[in-house]
Order: sequence, then C-alpha cells, then structure tokens
Amino acid sequence: MTEVAAENADGLIAHSFTTEQYMREVTLPAVARGLAASGRSRRDFEITCPVFVVVGRNEEELESKKAATRAQIAFYGSTPAYRPVLAHHGWGDLQTELNVMSKQGLWQEMGERIDDEILETFAVVGEPGDLLPKLRARCAGLVDRLLCTFSFMDDEEDAIRTLRG
Repeated sequence: MTEVAAENADGLIAHSFTTEQYMREVTLPAVARGLAASGRSRRDFEITCPVFVVVGRNEEELESKKAATRAQIAFYGSTPAYRPVLAHHGWGDLQTELNVMSKQGLWQEMGERIDDEILETFAVVGEPGDLLPKLRARCAGLVDRLLCTFSFMDDEEDAIRTLRG
C-alpha cells in the first residue's frame, strides 16, 4: 500500500505504530519504489508521521504517561495487520499474545506486556528538555512533518517555549 501511495499520491501519513528502524528499512524503500515507478523523486513526496511522546515534568507524571502509552502500543499491537512492525523487531509472537489477550478483555495486562525496550522503540521517552533532541535523533532524514501530542504541557505556548529551548 505504501508503494502504491508513493506512486500515485503527493504524500503519506504514516501510522504512529511504526518505529525508526521500520520506517528506514521497510517504509522508505517502499516509498522509493513507488516514486521510481512514477518517475518522481523524494522531493515530490511528503511523509508525515505521528510519534508517541512520553514526557513528564516529574516521575509520577512520567510513569502515568508511560502506562497510557504502553496500553496504546499494546492495543495497536494486538491487531494482526500491525504484526509486521513487531515481527521486524523479533516481537512477532507478542502480536499473537496481545491478540488473544484482547479477545479475553485483558486490557490492563496487555499494557504490562510492553516493556521498556518496546516502549522506547515506539516512543520518545524523557523529560521536557529531552524532547526536541530525541525527536530530531529519531526522525531527522526520515519524515518531513511530525504529529505529536504534548499532553504534559498546560497550553500551546508552553509547548512552543519548551521546544524552542
């Protein structure tokens, strides 16, 4: 589907259930194939990607955000269509397990299956001051536009001040 989008559209809004490695090794090569088939270059195609952001101003807030994001990742991970992303990292069996758990209504337990390694593979995790460098490190050269939710901020101006440093 990504290849077809790159061949026929002006851009792609990736799913937040992706990782830097999956974007680099699977998504971007598919985009390149699609663009080549249409005789276009990467400059002709915009990639937008939502990114899980787990940031807190104190330990309690950070742990709360981690738990919520673990649950979101587990929810997406339970979906068979998203298995390739987990499998790319060697976590394909986790998708099967999460899918079974979802059918049993074990939503809380599903989030607990997302360990720190998986969380940090899918999300930018840290303190507010870490946010911009970590986003740059994760996304530079991969995407043209990021979609992020800064739920730890009180308002939009607070978010802008933090990002500007």
